[in-house]
Amino acid sequence: MIKFSGVNKWYGEYHALVDVNAEVRKGEVVVVCGPSGSGKSTLIRTVNRLEEIDRGNISFDNQNIHEKKISLNAFRSKVGFVFQQFNLFPHLSVLDNITLSPMRVRGMKRAAAERKAADLLSRVGLSNKAQAFPGQLSGGQQQRVAIARALAMDPPAMLFDEPTSALDPEMVGEVLGVMKSLAQDGMTMMCVTHEMGFAREVADRVWFMDAGKIIETAEPEAFFLHPKHERAQRFLSDLRTH
Repeated sequence: MIKFSGVNKWYGEYHALVDVNAEVRKGEVVVVCGPSGSGKSTLIRTVNRLEEIDRGNISFDNQNIHEKKISLNAFRSKVGFVFQQFNLFPHLSVLDNITLSPMRVRGMKRAAAERKAADLLSRVGLSNKAQAFPGQLSGGQQQRVAIARALAMDPPAMLFDEPTSALDPEMVGEVLGVMKSLAQDGMTMMCVTHEMGFAREVADRVWFMDAGKIIETAEPEAFFLHPKHERAQRFLSDLRTH
């Protein structure tokens, strides 16, 4: 579903992504973890070209995402992306936040878009918040609306960039619960997260990054019990100490 081939990214002299070769298979949940500054968020943001790469290639659903003829807006509409900071439109109701893209981009009729939004709000446990505005919601509720909004475009894959890091601890579980249900339904997911319990329980594979490289990739049980790379061992040891 997602394939990185020799991907490199620089910010001036800083080499942010170094020869990344990896793939996320259809229906797979991959959790990307590692210390701050390791390149995790940069990597996931290259998938829908929020960050451009300087060398290499990325394909999404068998499409080269750097083809000259690609329509960037149309392509991005197929890639569900959930941000750290929710990024909801504050002046629109929850319902309008979810229906905006299906109506504007897909040309869906309002009645159909609202039915779909109602189904998605039910799925994320917010059926009673359709007419609320983002400012009236908790952080956890806003993030669940953001997930519903991304799902409204029927994306073949979902990307999560530290979706719980801006939340109070008691709100983290409600967002992870929605993500777990998506995984159980077979959604292809790539998640940058510090939630190691989620990684251990839900991921099919864990990628560990450091200094712009994926230095270890393993199934969760193997990664958490027997990490091979010294940097991964130190990372997990620091987490347990913390």
